Amino acid sequence: MARVLATVLVLAGAALLAAAGGASAKQGVWSIITRPMFQSMLSHRGDSGCQGAFYTYDAFIEAASKFPGFGTTGDDQTRRRELAAFFGQTSHETTGGWPTAPGGQFAWGYCRVKEQNPTDPPYYGRGPIQLTHEYNYRQAGQALNLNLVGNPDLVSSDPVVAFKTAIWFWMTPQSPKPSCHAVMTGSWTPSADDRAAGRLPGYGVTTNIINGGMECGKGQSTDAAKDRVGYYKRYSDMLRVRYGDNIACKDQKPYGG
Repeated sequence: MARVLATVLVLAGAALLAAAGGASAKQGVWSIITRPMFQSMLSHRGDSGCQGAFYTYDAFIEAASKFPGFGTTGDDQTRRRELAAFFGQTSHETTGGWPTAPGGQFAWGYCRVKEQNPTDPPYYGRGPIQLTHEYNYRQAGQALNLNLVGNPDLVSSDPVVAFKTAIWFWMTPQSPKPSCHAVMTGSWTPSADDRAAGRLPGYGVTTNIINGGMECGKGQSTDAAKDRVGYYKRYSDMLRVRYGDNIACKDQKPYGG
């Protein structure tokens, strides 16, 4: 009887270890973007002159949990690189930094919640990705089951919704553009047209997806594109991941251009 019990305990222990291993392999973004890491990456977001205290760690984690592939796809390096890219792009969109800023220009991500000089009322930029234009509010609202067209201020009044809109944009392809998620996780294969346009896998394509018409294909990096790369490098260094290839878009033809 003792031997049988011992065998049962060993088997049960093995099952628990296996389950633990499976759970470990499928850990969410919180295993990389811990609360202290989030605070360190975005340390000035609540400073005087910024609105970014709005962006909380708990809101980010809650929103990220609704998108199972976000920051959980691929090996550890791939996951870290995607998260560095996401925060790089969204930090540029919400930056409060300047060249001589305390802590450096790229320590001031997530300072802004609303677009400073609205160009498309009432559908101006809000949230981490600065969601803009009625069609984006409509598509995001449909995907998230929210009336964002009727109440666009949800994106600037509810931090979970704000992060959800940013992650939705990140995860969603809008033909002929791939999703930023697909680019950063290696699941996007450039077409012959993409290759002819210089659009090769790497962080630079995410800039092309987000604002290529203004920032890409200029033969030299624009100030905005440099800012995006600067944030990406900072977060990659903090998350201990290599930058990868093709991080700039200066030689990429914009989509539709």
